[in-house]
Amino acid sequence: MTNQEAVLIRPYQDKDFPTINELNKQQGWNNLVEKQQETKQAWANSTVAVVAVKDGQVIGCLRGLTDGFITLYVCELLVSPAHRKLGIGKKLIRHVHHQYPKTRIELLASGTSRSFYETQKYRPFYGFRKTIEE
Repeated sequence: MTNQEAVLIRPYQDKDFPTINELNKQQGWNNLVEKQQETKQAWANSTVAVVAVKDGQVIGCLRGLTDGFITLYVCELLVSPAHRKLGIGKKLIRHVHHQYPKTRIELLASGTSRSFYETQKYRPFYGFRKTIEE
């Protein structure tokens, strides 16, 4: 049995949030950590929210939004540093895409995650971002 096969993908539960918040800290996603209550609400209100569990521990997560027919937008995808390069991120994406097979996946990548998506055959496209304060 490979490490990927031993991983269970299941729906997000409120009890998972402390671990997700810790994964955000480890990744340096300080905006999500600083806005902890808003981030928790985002998880509770997302149409797509799953976690990867191994040996009873949450080791990865994916949060997204979808209309169910055209677009599946991945808001966050994280795998704990100790479990990266084992196919867990790929398994999380595949799991949610199988739930909404008619959709195309849209996402943003950081400089460090870009190579992961390129190896998965995602193609880059141009986009914009602005907060209300800007």
